[in-house]
Amino acid sequence: MNIGFFLLPKQEVKYLSPDSTVRQALEKMRHHSYTAAPLVNEEGRYAGTVTEGDLLWQLVEYKDQGFEEAMNSRLKDISLRVKNVPIFIHAQMEDLIALSADQNFIPVTDDSEYFIGIVRRRDIIKHCSSLLFDKSET
Repeated sequence: MNIGFFLLPKQEVKYLSPDSTVRQALEKMRHHSYTAAPLVNEEGRYAGTVTEGDLLWQLVEYKDQGFEEAMNSRLKDISLRVKNVPIFIHAQMEDLIALSADQNFIPVTDDSEYFIGIVRRRDIIKHCSSLLFDKSET
């Protein structure tokens, strides 16, 4: 099965730039109720994933410099603890399922490694569930 079927395209994904500040990340993630967001650089390539935990630890690490200093720090300068592995759009469904065990979303890139969207774990689970239940009812 083509993983493009599960793709949430880039224009529908709420992603951040590595040049965004901690404040901007917190505001966007809070507004959209996200616990993690992909980072896409100015060339359009996937640059990592920032999580609530990354932002929290940044605030803790900056306690001596002050809250405002921490809030104005750039995402590219903080330590990202989650390493979401991207997948190519032509990858096999088995690869997608394997990655979804450890990632709540899988970044998808094209052949030139440009970020084109994400596949959400919940969509994979829904698909697998429908296959299991449809087969068991026959």
